[in-house]
Amino acid sequence: MSLSLRNAGWRVGGKPIVHGATLAFEPGQVTAIVGPNGAGKSTLLRLASGLLPATSGAVWLGNAPLTSFSPAQLAACRAMLTQDCALRARFTLRELVAMGGQVSAPFMGHSARWALAGLLLERVGLAAFAERDVMDLSGGERQRAHLARVLMQLEAPVHGTDQPPGFLLLDEPISAQDLSRQHLVLDLARAHARCGGGVGMVMHDLNWAAACADHIVVVHEGGIDAQGPPEQVLTSALVSRVFGVEEGRVHMHGGTGKPYVLPHDMICQ
Repeated sequence: MSLSLRNAGWRVGGKPIVHGATLAFEPGQVTAIVGPNGAGKSTLLRLASGLLPATSGAVWLGNAPLTSFSPAQLAACRAMLTQDCALRARFTLRELVAMGGQVSAPFMGHSARWALAGLLLERVGLAAFAERDVMDLSGGERQRAHLARVLMQLEAPVHGTDQPPGFLLLDEPISAQDLSRQHLVLDLARAHARCGGGVGMVMHDLNWAAACADHIVVVHEGGIDAQGPPEQVLTSALVSRVFGVEEGRVHMHGGTGKPYVLPHDMICQ
């Protein structure tokens, strides 16, 4: 079952923010959405999640439009980590994470939900802070706490079964992380895909995107400029045209065959 946008778009006051977007997030696959600032990447992901209603085209989950699912059904099939996870009440980390399964898995007992919350906090490297107030954390720690919460939303409904989890949609999930935590978060995304879930991530770092994604979607001026495997999509010509970087700055890694960009090449001498 794929999560697909079919010629989808979103307008504000008659102005198209995203237009003609056709792509599919597939189970077992990590898709990275890249592009310049203001290109429409986050809007595209919010359309895929159903948080924004398509003003043209449609979004489908499997063989049915996203709009045909109830909130509880949708919560069990897809979860989104937004950039602005603001809290207006104070919770411990364990309480925050446990709440992720309340709508998607209302049948799950308190003790089972509590235990799974602890396991997910361990995965994101925050087990030692389980009883700490979320607002006492650093920005990067809070971002990972919310990642554990959205993982809870997808894993609670299938906990203890061999059913694959749903679609994990992440908007800039490594923006507040140091290098080792960036690696941790992206490893978690890859692990979700290995378990049969689908992953869609908005990313600014082309090197991390190329290294971890199976599929790259390049958004430019509200439309999809290119998509496919990283080694086919992230060429010097595309990076020059879309990002305004001088051609010849994309290299191919000898070990992985994946493209990468060296910032040293762009520093003025």
